[in-house]
Amino acid sequence: MSETSPETPDFDAMTRDIAEVPAVEVIVTVAVNLMSAAAVKLGLSEEGEKYKDLDEARKLISALAGLLDASTTEISSFHAAPLRDGLKSLQLAFREASLVPDEPGHGPGEKYTGAVYGR
Repeated sequence: MSETSPETPDFDAMTRDIAEVPAVEVIVTVAVNLMSAAAVKLGLSEEGEKYKDLDEARKLISALAGLLDASTTEISSFHAAPLRDGLKSLQLAFREASLVPDEPGHGPGEKYTGAVYGR
């Protein structure tokens, strides 16, 4: 039996905990975290411009689009539909925030989703 200090994580306990979480829940949690991070990098948080970084937002939106594209058959429409709606909102917000918008089909994540046009 080994004791762990507060600074040392208990990886065995963490492994047991994650083993109990369904894959759909892990995928949705990761997607929501990507969405939240992208929104902050788009300047959509309370702090607004302070954390705005469109290059970082592009990477996060593309990662989210890739995750959703790859997991579409693995998660139900119940989970996928709101995530896709959120992704589209982020893609549109990115287009609006860009001084020189990407051509349709070349914005973040659009290689996975196809071209995104106005609301």
